Amino acid sequence: MRTLLVDHDADVVSTLQGALSHCGFAVDVTPTLDEAAAAFGCACYDILLLELVLPDGDGLDWLKRLRRDGSSTPAIIISRLNDLGRRIAILNGGADDFLPKPISTDELVARMRAILRRSSQMTAPVVVFGNLRFDPVARQVSVGGRPLTIARREVCILEHLLSRAGRTVPRASLEDGLYAFGNEVSTNALEVGIYRLRGHLSRSGATLQIKTARGIGYVLEIEQRGVSHAVELTRKRRLA
Repeated sequence: MRTLLVDHDADVVSTLQGALSHCGFAVDVTPTLDEAAAAFGCACYDILLLELVLPDGDGLDWLKRLRRDGSSTPAIIISRLNDLGRRIAILNGGADDFLPKPISTDELVARMRAILRRSSQMTAPVVVFGNLRFDPVARQVSVGGRPLTIARREVCILEHLLSRAGRTVPRASLEDGLYAFGNEVSTNALEVGIYRLRGHLSRSGATLQIKTARGIGYVLEIEQRGVSHAVELTRKRRLA
């Protein structure tokens, strides 16, 4: 999931960027509000992590402007300012949550995933689709109760497709969700990831398939094996 972290504290940025990347988030970092606004103009973000006190202004004032402009990107405020009145103003000002510094990365990830589940209508902490089970916290995938070991990038692709299961996910949306600014991405990186993920699903006996919507993107569906088998039997009878 594509994340924008707006903070100028180098130690905080280093800690959060490393922890979030390990959990499958593609993290862009900007130290100022001007750079954050520029990033918003270049990419679509699933969630925003925003410090209040920044070199060029107040983070909450900037968030209020985003909301007035129609942005619904979920936002978590992170700050050392932690009095009750300020927290109430933050939540009333358009933030979805608040976490005081110093931040527990485990708690931050849990809160981010809870907000993302609500925004994508994936309400269960563990996602089940067909005979596949995905635990987004542990980053574990199983098919028919058997663990499935796949690379981190392919887990991220699967997570993105599961969040919109049954709907076509545009290629650009997948790439935006998977790659942060500065990542070196080959022209066929997404295709390679999709190809490998399809292989894992097929070999594991998953009742899912990733279909290509040519010129648009990809869609994750439950494979209608019974229907396909019936169609094949009908075709053979006609040929006989």
